[in-house]
Amino acid sequence: MSRKFIIRRLGVFSIFLEPSRLRAFARSSELGLIFAAAVVGVVSGCVVTGMSLISQAMHRSIFQLDDGVRLSSIAAADWTLLFLAPIAGGAVLGLLLFVLTRYRKKPMVDPIEANALHGGRLSLNDSLIVAAQNLISNGFGASVGLEAGYTQLASGFASKIGLLLQLRRADLRILVGCGASGAIAAAFNAPLTGSFYAFELIIGSYAIVSLAPVIVAALISNLVARAFAADNFLIEIGNFGSVIPADYIPALMLGFLCAGAGILLMKGVAFVEETARKSFIPPYLRPLIGGALVGGLALVTPQVLSGGHGALHLNLDQQGTMMAVLGILLLKALASAISIGSGFRGGLFFGSLFMGALLGKLFAFFAALVFAHTTFTPVTYALVGMSALAVSVIGGPLTMTFLALEITGDFPIMVLVLAAVITASVTVRNTFGYSFATWRFHLRGESIRSAHDVGWIRNLTVGKLMRADVRTASVHTSVKQFRQDFPLGSSQRVIILDDNGKYVGIVLVPEAHAGVTENSDEDKLITDLIRYQNDFLQPEMNAKQAARLFDETESEALAVVNDFIERRVVGLLTESHTLRRYSEELDRQRRSAAGEI
Repeated sequence: MSRKFIIRRLGVFSIFLEPSRLRAFARSSELGLIFAAAVVGVVSGCVVTGMSLISQAMHRSIFQLDDGVRLSSIAAADWTLLFLAPIAGGAVLGLLLFVLTRYRKKPMVDPIEANALHGGRLSLNDSLIVAAQNLISNGFGASVGLEAGYTQLASGFASKIGLLLQLRRADLRILVGCGASGAIAAAFNAPLTGSFYAFELIIGSYAIVSLAPVIVAALISNLVARAFAADNFLIEIGNFGSVIPADYIPALMLGFLCAGAGILLMKGVAFVEETARKSFIPPYLRPLIGGALVGGLALVTPQVLSGGHGALHLNLDQQGTMMAVLGILLLKALASAISIGSGFRGGLFFGSLFMGALLGKLFAFFAALVFAHTTFTPVTYALVGMSALAVSVIGGPLTMTFLALEITGDFPIMVLVLAAVITASVTVRNTFGYSFATWRFHLRGESIRSAHDVGWIRNLTVGKLMRADVRTASVHTSVKQFRQDFPLGSSQRVIILDDNGKYVGIVLVPEAHAGVTENSDEDKLITDLIRYQNDFLQPEMNAKQAARLFDETESEALAVVNDFIERRVVGLLTESHTLRRYSEELDRQRRSAAGEI
């Protein structure tokens, strides 16, 4: 039986046997993108399950834990292992960093940066390396979660699938969001949380065209993870009372408190990183020292180790003293800052949830004395603090609100959490202006505030927009000779060069033909008519920067030079062409977001 006969018999399903038809189906049909998202969902569920099981196996093997016991909740352990394991992890990670610094020069791109600057193009090899680093860090007990590795690897596979299908820029960005959506949905048994994580943090906007693929990826990934790992990812919250209007006042106050704590945590990580960078310690030795410090903190309490899943449940179930809760909170914050600042790979997603729960329980000690008419229980304060601190660090108000809803299944509690989350989010945005990810971009010199697609602006460069066929004249040319060489109508403007070919300025041809009529004046050099001597563009500038320079210089066209030193003219760009192309791209982006193209 021939291949062609089989394809004819399969009818519409034959697209799955023909790569070219499959690519066309994915590019031309919304159903095709949904199908691709479903595949990404399956991959994401497998990624989360696999990484989680590997991490738990490492914990059991390295720390000699019993089955079902979480590292951060152990009561008795070998204190030597608690101290030495993070050091060993730092040594292994340092060796990997040493190898990477010799063979890889480019920084690794995460999903937010990929969608903001590169149209969803994310290296799968880099994603595998990041996931391996995250597993080493978490598996040896560093105070980092696995969520960064989950989203990086799932998004890396999603980007690879999208590139194989040759998806358009907008669709590729959506598919990368599907990978992150599936990863978070599987990690927390929370499809809505994963979906809004993608909308708010990875795609950067919500659109009807992206709704179905993102939701499908989240649902399928969650089902796959539940099939493999059952209740391995569940967060269980205790009982809490009903919500009354008086409960909103302490919730809002806790939101303000969490905003301040989140800013301090992010600045603490940046301080440790800056201190390590300015020190004499080479990068590949920093994880070793960081591991020793984390190991020392683990001797005080093992709750600082790893992401903190076990410690979170331990503290939700038990009622500790105020000093005990405060101590664990400070030690966990310090361990997280040291771990990330010293070079361990991971994120603060679950760490911020754990620290937020501790901060909420700490707030409950004072709230019981001040707010006598509320129905808040310590567990309720913990839930509100958990969401508010997480949004302060990670961002995504609706993401954290839906996480509270999917954990509790209680709508009134969700509304209460929403009030605290919005308070924390607005406070951080207006006083600090960054989430943890965008703060690190800022420290690196990038101006990314979200995953909103700004890469197309950077791709619309002066070098791509300019005309290379420019007319030039020497700075020693007389007005008479200039008129002869460039009669009216021959050109609008001429670029003037010195003896070494360097840019001097621009002369407008109509101006050279106006104002001077006597022969004695025609022997003057053209230098008196030169404009824009120090105003020019460079090929790497984007259209937005060029438009700003046109506005500042009040010019209709500017020369393009190769650099500030050599000043060799490589082209000419007009304001009208720049604004027209910029407007066309803006309109294309708008229509793409609306699903019109």
